[in-house]
Amino acid sequence: MGRDFRKLEIWNLSYNLVLDLYPLLESYPEYEHRNIVDQMRRAVTSLPMNIAEGAGAHSNKVFLTYLGYAYKSAKELDVLLILSRDLGYIDADVYDFLQKKLEEFKAKLFLFLVQVEKEVVQKRPNFSYCRRTLL
Repeated sequence: MGRDFRKLEIWNLSYNLVLDLYPLLESYPEYEHRNIVDQMRRAVTSLPMNIAEGAGAHSNKVFLTYLGYAYKSAKELDVLLILSRDLGYIDADVYDFLQKKLEEFKAKLFLFLVQVEKEVVQKRPNFSYCRRTLL
């Protein structure tokens, strides 16, 4: 019962965030590559990967679980961006750019989570959100 994750706005937002963040990570100090950089890579890539994996789930309930993982990773990434700014690894303009994109993603993901959760509560396995282009 797969859904095409590529059609979900939240997946596209998260995928673009990966593409925006990855090039910046090379400028971090070498001693952070096995710490903050690795953690940021895992957190940011888990956003589109969890959405895609959940989209292949057999039910809304399972999909909701994977969306929750993506939301938690977004919160983790939020802290890592703050640390990166405060430790001087990224400047304020870069931080603001990434933070704005992350906030947009988190807001839209949260609304999407609420929508899927309603369908779980109503026991509606019809995945109606896949037919709409709202999110």
